[in-house]
Amino acid sequence: MVYQNFEQLISKVKGEPVKRRMAVAAANDEHTLEAVFHAAKEDIIEPVLVGDRNIIDAILEKEGIHVPEENIYDCPGNAEAAAFAVQLVREGKADFIMKGSLDTKVIMKAIVDKENGLSRGRTMSHFCTIEVPGYHKMVSVVDSGMVLYPTLEQKKDIIMNTVETLRAMGYDCPKVAVLTCVEKVNPKMPETLDAQALKKMNEDGEIPGCIVEGPISYDCAMSSEIAELKGYESPVAGDADILLTPDIHAGNILGKAFTVTFGAKMAGFIVGARCPVVITSRASSALEKYHAIVVCASIGNVVK
Repeated sequence: MVYQNFEQLISKVKGEPVKRRMAVAAANDEHTLEAVFHAAKEDIIEPVLVGDRNIIDAILEKEGIHVPEENIYDCPGNAEAAAFAVQLVREGKADFIMKGSLDTKVIMKAIVDKENGLSRGRTMSHFCTIEVPGYHKMVSVVDSGMVLYPTLEQKKDIIMNTVETLRAMGYDCPKVAVLTCVEKVNPKMPETLDAQALKKMNEDGEIPGCIVEGPISYDCAMSSEIAELKGYESPVAGDADILLTPDIHAGNILGKAFTVTFGAKMAGFIVGARCPVVITSRASSALEKYHAIVVCASIGNVVK
């Protein structure tokens, strides 16, 4: 299974018999709750609001939204709200988390807490799936928002995080393109050596559940016609599901080029923990946040 667009994914999630429970940490922000209420009205998620009860009640009254009493927890402090949202996941009372009106470092501190957090001992990374005009299906650009200059082992974790997420969404065998500016190994370009090593790990079963190709250029990964002209033969050529970029700069630039210049739609969140964590940019629209909620709802708790 693959998805061509968000509408297909939304239809799939709406058809699920059980709604995922999403804990919003510091749910004191109208902009965030706009996306939450949109998803709740469409029966995509069941919201669990954690934060300053007085502010939450005022927003609910203003918007004319009803949330059951048992799904609202009064935690005025941001650190307290973050820790409580994490606790809800650990106790099986929530399937995933969304950041509300608090700093990213506050919620991440609660998530990586060694005793009470959600860490799995694997590198956490940013998952970003994009509906790109002109491409025949959605594509994931990683890592565009968390790991700055990934080592070979971190690149392996990023691939595994992303593949695990896509498989939880229903993908059978995601195709991974390890991007470089050339299609051949060059000892003077360490990115090509990493690509070669990651492909070998995949062939040896160290990175299962996917097909890893590299080194491969962006044009060969996204266009079968160009790959054919260049004589580049691979099942990933022109059909990539995942674009692994060399570093956060390349990933961030590529993702923003898609969305800002070409009008692509995207959803992004943190993966690699015991559940997805929706942490969006300050510039993210309500629609982008809604799409992130939809994708997370299709996944739920990746690790039971």
